[in-house]
Amino acid sequence: MHSSVHGLRATEPSEVDTTQASNVTIHAKSSGPSTGAALYKSVESAALMASLHASAATRPKAVTIIVPAAAGGLTDSLTRMVAQKLSQKWGQSVVIENRGGAGHSLGAAAVAKAAPDGHTLLIGAFAHAVNPSLQPKMPFRTPDDFAPISLLVTVPELLVITPSHPAKTVMELVAMAKAQPGKLLYASSGNGSAQHLAAELFRLRAGIDIGHVPYKGGGLAVADVAAGHVPFYFGNMSAALPQARAGRVRALAVTSAERSPAAPDVPTIAEAGIKGCEISEWNGLLAPAGTPPAVVERLHVEVTKIMQSDEMKAKFADLGAASIGSTPAEFATFLRAEMAKWAEVVKTANIRIE
Repeated sequence: MHSSVHGLRATEPSEVDTTQASNVTIHAKSSGPSTGAALYKSVESAALMASLHASAATRPKAVTIIVPAAAGGLTDSLTRMVAQKLSQKWGQSVVIENRGGAGHSLGAAAVAKAAPDGHTLLIGAFAHAVNPSLQPKMPFRTPDDFAPISLLVTVPELLVITPSHPAKTVMELVAMAKAQPGKLLYASSGNGSAQHLAAELFRLRAGIDIGHVPYKGGGLAVADVAAGHVPFYFGNMSAALPQARAGRVRALAVTSAERSPAAPDVPTIAEAGIKGCEISEWNGLLAPAGTPPAVVERLHVEVTKIMQSDEMKAKFADLGAASIGSTPAEFATFLRAEMAKWAEVVKTANIRIE
């Protein structure tokens, strides 16, 4: 499924306005002889850079941002917000293509195989760092097949529990788990999901034996926690916080290093007694490996301005998320650290995807 932000109309509270735009221009010189590799790269990069501000009348090849998930949700909304702003800046539309499936791998594979010319980009997510450990036979290599542009946003997990559950704190929940090994259950949005891995990290750090009940999506998981069918759940804060505010579930801790401005009364997981259990889901912008550095830098500059604007910071803060806008180098370092962290958790917890 794909759409364009040309004439985009907001359908979610977190989406932007309906400002209209035409086609985005990031166009590479794709043919013509050169006198050497260095000269070719120089000319190619110059052409790409110049085309960022090309006239709409030239109708160059559009930029497509692939979202490796279905429409709806934070990742999709983030992409549409960024695409809208880029459209306004460039005076051209940005095509958004949703390619969900295989734990985000289908969309990522499409970008990995795309021409490294700045026309095809990926909104990477938490799964991008975890999949190499969960699915060794991937059709691409992370991070080698991608050029990081910018880490866009991070959002922690919120540990929530059935409102009527007797545990009032994280340590009371841990004590109950230790008193009945293997009896306490947790919900997740599916095997290998961020919620699953957050609970497994919690299990390892707390030294407890708990059971996993995977659901097909976070909505079903949190609904059963609210109903008391499963006691607790680590939920993406942007989705779980509204449930806690409405009293359907009770928040025990947030998995960020510091308290969230969106829920200042909720302690961090470390404050609640469990150290080394910080986890955040994230989204970042990537291009195919081999994309000219000048194009990567230009895209980085544009998206950083967007993500560090007061408007975007306010939008995401209300969702319990943080608007980042990192450099390519910072994003590359972050991605490698995430891969190493979750490779260890997957191995230690013996997590398998059936």
